[in-house]
Amino acid sequence: MLDRIPTAEQMTTLIGKPLYEVWNQLCAFIDAQYDMDCLWNQGGKAWTYEYKYRRGGKTLCALYARENAIGFMVILGKDERLKFEKDRQNYTKEVQRIYDETQTYHDGKWMMFEPTDASLFDDFIKLLKIKRKPNRKEGT
Repeated sequence: MLDRIPTAEQMTTLIGKPLYEVWNQLCAFIDAQYDMDCLWNQGGKAWTYEYKYRRGGKTLCALYARENAIGFMVILGKDERLKFEKDRQNYTKEVQRIYDETQTYHDGKWMMFEPTDASLFDDFIKLLKIKRKPNRKEGT
């Protein structure tokens, strides 16, 4: 856990204004579908910050921030990978490529995206829906 949650100003300084807008759009996109606990942490070796969406002890996804970059990670377990593979033609080539290039571990595929705009957000939500049904009503 972080001692202090980064301010909007600190995030803008770290990742830059355009990416901070993408970060906020992605958070709003996820928040519109899911009511989750959100936790700030250190970002480990590769990232400065981690912002994790969790509920009931299970992680839905995590966003990461470092200098001039943001990351979006979703982990697909065995059953979730089968669901993705059945529907893979309905995802962009970029998402299919990252899926194929991601190493499979004993606990799943840790897919990391580094979005620079909102073009993959629809695919991100489809990936999240494989993991968990949205628990917010439309328009709330």
